[in-house]
Amino acid sequence: MDIKVNPNELIKANSRYLRGTLRESMADQATGALSAEDAQISKFHGFYEQDDRDQRQQRQQQFLEPYYSFMLRARLPGGVCTTRQWLAIDAVGRELGNGAIRLTTRQTFQYHGIVKKNLKPLIQRINQAMIDSIGGCGDVNRNVLCNPNPEHSALHGEVYLWAKRISEHLLPKTRAYHEIWLDGEPVAGGEAEPIYGETYLPRKFKTAVAIPPHNDVDVYTNDLGFVAIAEGDRLLGFNVLAGGGMGATHDDPSTFPRLADELGFIPPEHTLAVAEAVVSVQRDFGDRVSRRHARLKYTIERLGLEAFRAKVEERAGVRFAPHRPVRFTSQGDRYGWVEDGEGRWHLTLYIENGRVADTPAASLMSGLREIAGIHRGEFRITPNQNLIIASVAEDQKTAIESLARQHGLLVDRRSPTRLASIACVALPTCPQAMAEAERYLPELLQKIEDIAFRQGIDRQAIVMRMTGCPNGCARPYVAEIGLVGKGPGRYNLQLGGDGIGLRLNRLYRKNLNEGELLESLEGLFRLYAAERLPKERFGDFVIRQGLVKPVINPAEDYHESA
Repeated sequence: MDIKVNPNELIKANSRYLRGTLRESMADQATGALSAEDAQISKFHGFYEQDDRDQRQQRQQQFLEPYYSFMLRARLPGGVCTTRQWLAIDAVGRELGNGAIRLTTRQTFQYHGIVKKNLKPLIQRINQAMIDSIGGCGDVNRNVLCNPNPEHSALHGEVYLWAKRISEHLLPKTRAYHEIWLDGEPVAGGEAEPIYGETYLPRKFKTAVAIPPHNDVDVYTNDLGFVAIAEGDRLLGFNVLAGGGMGATHDDPSTFPRLADELGFIPPEHTLAVAEAVVSVQRDFGDRVSRRHARLKYTIERLGLEAFRAKVEERAGVRFAPHRPVRFTSQGDRYGWVEDGEGRWHLTLYIENGRVADTPAASLMSGLREIAGIHRGEFRITPNQNLIIASVAEDQKTAIESLARQHGLLVDRRSPTRLASIACVALPTCPQAMAEAERYLPELLQKIEDIAFRQGIDRQAIVMRMTGCPNGCARPYVAEIGLVGKGPGRYNLQLGGDGIGLRLNRLYRKNLNEGELLESLEGLFRLYAAERLPKERFGDFVIRQGLVKPVINPAEDYHESA
């Protein structure tokens, strides 16, 4: 390439369709790491190179390289897996990972602490269970989200199938994954990527499918969204959304979180053509110089929505109809038992920060293993890091609930705010983390819960999300309270989400330590308790009181002062 591009673009272009020199890097046992180029290419295969930041200084003093390991994220459209698959997921995590499973905000699972020699056996083992990690990370479409909480089973089943079709349609077509990890035969020339091209997308790409009234997938935060429009159990089509994204950079007004725009309504048969068209427009018009500005949201800001819509229509060979009216009422999970329209039961379990492990407090991993051993339905991971024991027959309810209770899997005696809260992994393994998140949020929540109790609002659910950096993996910018890591022990306090994922929040106070954060929340909760309207949510209250202004156009006003 003669034009100026980001170095990642050259790595992709020279990778021979994502092969790079991964075989050689994996064979080099003199280091626990990959070459710098292969560390970038490995993301397309579903894993990230990491090191334990808690051990960095000690290992430097001992003249040792960082303690390298890998995080692998699977592709699991809609978060659905069979109980046999769950038992395989469990066994692999115990035998080849760090002994735990982490449920993610992308409705899949990931393993941490994988040493280099275990990577290939791990990938082979999950593939034996019909699960892969292609596109778990990297500059391609990632795991496709789908509403996991069925009320109308026939509708949910049909929409879930569309989520799977979108995922399969947008998969990279290279055989590199099969050659390197599954010992497939090399392709003898003529390989191509009909959707992605040889340099794939400029940046990651996220897709979600929602079924109103539940916005548990936070559909407006995705690059591409499909909102199911139905009459009863009959799917009429989808409202198509484009241009959402949570990532930002501290103190850089050229970056901002953004909610997706409405492109219009399509019947189901146009779904794959439209998905491919949106991806191809981003492929051809996305920023390949600055990765900071490479997401689809910035492409739409540059092109303008009408021009973007026209390009998608031309490439898909469709014409968008006006979008249909929809109403969302929540963005979280519904805990406990829910019966669907066909007499089956679904038990949603709270998994704090998505971490499935056995601890002295609760034997979550063992409990889920025992449930999987008797359950005749499936498991569903939610986009809020929780797990649904799905499609339970009436005659199994008592046994499954008994096991869940025995192993500490039920949600008794947890506050509504805790149940509405999520956090990213952050330290010690995420290289982007500036502050703690997953390890710290449970402790901080206890102090916040104490404040809420003193102010008499402890029965009010407040959507709270914490991330260790501004990249937004736990979607903090659509929370009523967002805590975004700014530095060790310090966070930006964001306020004003609406509790259903339809409004961005805004910076309220910057760079707070724990004492300053709790002092701010105490004052806010006291005011909320005294002056809220009946049934008024906390996020709506802070907007009505003028404590923060609503974000209307994030490109222009997100970084304005509160």
